[in-house]
Amino acid sequence: MPENRREEERLQILGALEGDARVHQPISVRELSQHGARIETAFPMQLNSLHEIRIALGSQSVVVKGRVAHCHIHEIDADAVIYRAGIEFVDLPEWVGSAIAQFLDAVKAGREG
Repeated sequence: MPENRREEERLQILGALEGDARVHQPISVRELSQHGARIETAFPMQLNSLHEIRIALGSQSVVVKGRVAHCHIHEIDADAVIYRAGIEFVDLPEWVGSAIAQFLDAVKAGREG
């Protein structure tokens, strides 16, 4: 029998003790506004769930908290399923909103000129 190497005893939980896990997975941002985004993922996202999403805005990255407004299968092929989800930003810090606005303005200016 293996030796117990733990410094503290673990207790078995009878019933359920709720929790969640943060798993970093790549996403593709397909549309972006100051209030939300449309993203593509290789996994389904639960409606109304909250996620922290890192978005690369050119040379700057921001992390936003977003609520999943909708999610559906977008594409199926032999190797993968692609899901599209609508994300509504919540509790957006002012500096993050400004960074997104500046990025969007730069994209628009680049398309016009």
